[in-house]
Amino acid sequence: MSTTCLYDGPIIDSHIHLYNADRAGGIPWPEAGNPLHGTYLPDRYWDLVSAQVVGAVVIEASPWRSDNAWILDTVRNDPRILGVIGNLSPLDDHFSQDFDVLVRDPLFLGLRYGNLWGRDFSNDLTRPGFVAGLQGLVEHDLTFESANPDLALVTDLLRLSDRLPDLRIVIDHLPNAQVPAHLAGQWQRTLLELAARPTVFSKWSEVPQHGPDGLIRDPAHYADWLGFLREAFGDHRCFFGSDWPNSESVANFEDTLQLTMACINGLSKDAQTQFFAGNFARAYQRLKYEAVR
Repeated sequence: MSTTCLYDGPIIDSHIHLYNADRAGGIPWPEAGNPLHGTYLPDRYWDLVSAQVVGAVVIEASPWRSDNAWILDTVRNDPRILGVIGNLSPLDDHFSQDFDVLVRDPLFLGLRYGNLWGRDFSNDLTRPGFVAGLQGLVEHDLTFESANPDLALVTDLLRLSDRLPDLRIVIDHLPNAQVPAHLAGQWQRTLLELAARPTVFSKWSEVPQHGPDGLIRDPAHYADWLGFLREAFGDHRCFFGSDWPNSESVANFEDTLQLTMACINGLSKDAQTQFFAGNFARAYQRLKYEAVR
């Protein structure tokens, strides 16, 4: 993988996780014994990345109610952390109370819900109060984020978008979506229908993949699927996220970044700039940040 003539402008990393396994009470993820179990706080991230990375968005990696406040307090004095996507369920008894507190915090950008923490998104969509709870995201100009996409999740996001057409939706990890071959046609048709909606965004986290010989570094391996995503969502609704430190199980940060750069190197300079430093602010419109537009 050549690193010549790759994108050299500013980068916003829209997908990092922060946690501290050494704190009182520990953490729910990663579990003890996982190589990523440990302490991953802002200083560790900034020591790792190059000066090209000028900002980051934190995605909560815990279902614990108290961790929304913990992560906001952890990043509050770091101006390079631009915001936080929290983790609440509209089905919890304390949802309204917690949500009312979070929306008053300018760092709070929205909520994440999907194939996570044993939740059943498909069933939850039918339960009283779930969609009504998410209506609050629309009212406060916040974002709904979902992760670990498969055909069922994308179908459910389409149903959610039908019911809340003004809700901004970010789909994480689409570059690494694993779909059985016999479902590929239906998967692509459903994703195209969802991507046609201007409020839906594709976050390009989890780009690197492994093959029999380790990390696949050839951008040609990724070209067809990433090209499909770009055609589906357009140049203004795809944006970068590293998934650090979860990404370390596949590739280190520099390899993740360089590979992603190589995969979009054929785009115009403006399209690359939007991907790395502009489109995130369209997805997270509550951000008070002068994105490159």
